[in-house]
Amino acid sequence: MNWFNTILMLLVAFLAVFLEAAFNGVRGWLGAQVDVLPALVVYASLRGSLTAVTLLAILGGLWFDSLSANPLGVSMLPLFAAGFMIHLKQDLILRDQFIAQFVLGFMASAAVPALTLLLLSAGQRPLLGWGSLWQWGVMSLGGAVLTPFCFRFFDFIHRALNYRPFTGTSFRPDREIRRGRI
Repeated sequence: MNWFNTILMLLVAFLAVFLEAAFNGVRGWLGAQVDVLPALVVYASLRGSLTAVTLLAILGGLWFDSLSANPLGVSMLPLFAAGFMIHLKQDLILRDQFIAQFVLGFMASAAVPALTLLLLSAGQRPLLGWGSLWQWGVMSLGGAVLTPFCFRFFDFIHRALNYRPFTGTSFRPDREIRRGRI
């Protein structure tokens, strides 16, 4: 992943966090807001470097916390932990498979709110109830559905804006090679 892809991913994260805070259509319809950041962290950890994962976790967590009721910086560590764990095993994961992307998106989208809640419960007493399980399930399933779309979107952008390396050979089939003396 080059710097253009990293900057584009950070721009998408910024816009996604803003749209999550500005528009309440999904929240009003499902009763929970679907978070895009864990899906982007899965993409960054499978296709990018550890620097991209760290930048996304820090900046995305700060942007998310600045527009939510969370204390500033509490989302950074869960996002980084999810991305780091996936990045450690990225060579073993079938990153181009839809099912692998879906399952990793589900696990990251379930782990990030759980770890954030764990961090919040250390200093404060969060309000929890049966509705919290519904919200957690919607966030997990929504992140699982969004993760393959993140891969498709960034692959489309990559194909549209980056050049493809030339894979042709110097051999031409219409060329005759003469052997022997002239």
